[in-house]
Amino acid sequence: MSDLISLIGIQGFGFHGVFPDERSNGQTFIVDAYLSIDLRKAGASDDLTATVNYAEVADLILTEITGSPVSLLETLATRISNNILTKFKLVTGVKIVVHKPQAPLEVGFKDVSVTIERDR
Repeated sequence: MSDLISLIGIQGFGFHGVFPDERSNGQTFIVDAYLSIDLRKAGASDDLTATVNYAEVADLILTEITGSPVSLLETLATRISNNILTKFKLVTGVKIVVHKPQAPLEVGFKDVSVTIERDR
């Protein structure tokens, strides 16, 4: 069993989507990130260097949301997961959920999301 750091509901305004009006008008995206990491050393030492600074993870996620547009939520989720695994060496796996609550659907809905899980 692995320990977990969760960041839920990180919001940013981005220009991701397949349709031209999504690319020109933009919309809010919300990301949940779950980081698998062994927290025993951090718990025993009370030392930030023995864990992941979740403020830095949140900044990375926001940078991806507001950064270069992509067509698919799958691509955005993959970028986020790859960058987390590259930058934070103590993280052994990630689960990323990208929500698009203003997706251009013709039916009433509460949320659209894509979830991916990646391991080292």
